[in-house]
Amino acid sequence: MKRIVLALMLTAIASSAYAYSPRCKPEKKLSGAALTSFMKKCATDKCTAHATEKKYHGAAKASYIKKCVSDTVGH
Repeated sequence: MKRIVLALMLTAIASSAYAYSPRCKPEKKLSGAALTSFMKKCATDKCTAHATEKKYHGAAKASYIKKCVSDTVGH
C-alpha cells in the first residue's frame, strides 16, 4: 500500500503543470515522513533559488515560493 501511495505522489509531482518543476532525488532510500520532509526542503531550496533568479522580492517572492513548493510537493 505504501508503494502505491508513493507511486501516486511521485506521479502527481511529475505531472505538475507548473512552469518550474525542481527535481529532487534523495541519495539514500527514504520513506514516509523522512521522504516528505526531504522533498519539501529540497523543493523549497530550489524554488527559492529560482525566485531569486527571476529577481522576485518581498511578497511576490514569498508567494512564488509557496506556490512552487505546493505544486511540486502537493501540499
